[in-house]
Amino acid sequence: MKILVVYDSESGHTEVLARSIAEGAKQVKQAEVWLNHVKEADIYELAQMDAIIWGCPGHFGTISAGLKTWIDRLGYLWAKGKLIGKVGAVFCTTATVHGGIEATMLNLITPMLHHGMIVVGLPGNVPENALYGSYYGVGVTCPVELSPDDPPNLPNENDLALGRALGRRVAEITKKLTMQT
Repeated sequence: MKILVVYDSESGHTEVLARSIAEGAKQVKQAEVWLNHVKEADIYELAQMDAIIWGCPGHFGTISAGLKTWIDRLGYLWAKGKLIGKVGAVFCTTATVHGGIEATMLNLITPMLHHGMIVVGLPGNVPENALYGSYYGVGVTCPVELSPDDPPNLPNENDLALGRALGRRVAEITKKLTMQT
């Protein structure tokens, strides 16, 4: 089963989260996982994937321009129905608490639904998510550094555990859906 993680990242926060998602997906046997920055991701390869996980930094409660531009190029795949039935999941990072995490994830899910994808979230009974409540995917806050000299405020270990849990869940669901013929 083939899984692609596509991300947009400007300061490295979302890339670190994307890497944890890919790590989680790789934990499931038979999962082949690709991790691509949106600038490197070929939209025509999506048709060969069984699952697609995309994410970005949240910008005022919506999708970053880089990922939105890439998603907007998927019209050909939509017209041909190439993503129907594929598993999808989303993730994002924001700079502030209440900075639009859920709104960004819902905006990321909407194109997946238009393509007929099967959207996988992160239920509350997943141990890593039991107290956090990131049900639409994985959304984490990485507060802005106050000075250019400050070290980057990257996702913490709990955030990365959520990412691995999402990747693992997507791979497990994809395996169930693709291995039954």
